[in-house]
Amino acid sequence: MDAFLPRSLDEALALRAEHPEAVPVAGGTDLWVEINFGRTRPPAILDLSRVEELKTWEAANGRVRLGAGVTFARIERELAAFRPLAEAARSVGSPQIRNRATIGGNLGTASPAGDSIPVLAAYGAGIVLASAAGTRTEPWDAFFTGPKRTTLAPDELIAGVEWDRLDAPGSFAKVGTRNAMVIAIAGLCLQLDPSARTVRLALGSVAPTVVRAPEAEAFAAGAVPWDEPDRPLSEAAVAEFGRHAAAAATPIDDVRGSAAYRRHAVEVLARRALQWTVDDWRAA
Repeated sequence: MDAFLPRSLDEALALRAEHPEAVPVAGGTDLWVEINFGRTRPPAILDLSRVEELKTWEAANGRVRLGAGVTFARIERELAAFRPLAEAARSVGSPQIRNRATIGGNLGTASPAGDSIPVLAAYGAGIVLASAAGTRTEPWDAFFTGPKRTTLAPDELIAGVEWDRLDAPGSFAKVGTRNAMVIAIAGLCLQLDPSARTVRLALGSVAPTVVRAPEAEAFAAGAVPWDEPDRPLSEAAVAEFGRHAAAAATPIDDVRGSAAYRRHAVEVLARRALQWTVDDWRAA
């Protein structure tokens, strides 16, 4: 196996164009597991861990840009203002994994169980893709085309992800077979946008890709008392929202859980997320 070790983004993009067979790797927390178990053997790897341009992030002019090489440990520490993303980062593996695993790796693996992806979907994020020929931004829902499949071209690298900043409450939650170091059986992110009077809900691990739940979003937008923040949500509205959320899921049975359990989990998580997030908004 050949290994290419670029020291800059320009060098990495040149190598990517010259060696499209080389698999990009940053933290390697997914790829090396596959290699160690003999499930894959790429002819070459493109090690991006030395590319400093991919390790930066900024929030300016109402926009947030997060480099693909930023680790989940850093997201947890440095992006606490973006609570759902920090909560998702905190749920990724062990501390050792979070010190290595990157947001770009989560995007590139494109698992419907990727913990950061429901948050980015709720944010309406764009995936920044770079090649030697230039840069383009792909909407999150166009970038993911199926389980572990994306629109990343052979000469492109994931440079980062960006979204419009929302200074409003949000929530991330997932269910697994244990409380920590677990792949999600079901997960979701709920984000309020009081200025637009909308609610965004993204579901993970219950469809071939992460999905939004438009009917649940529309129902919640009509149920949240935007003009009367002191008025609590009714129990009936919260329950109905959970049912709409579960209806958006198209899960399968697998070794980690049944489709029926996943739908039930989405319903419960959605109810809790809406109540918690609206409570946070009312308390702000």
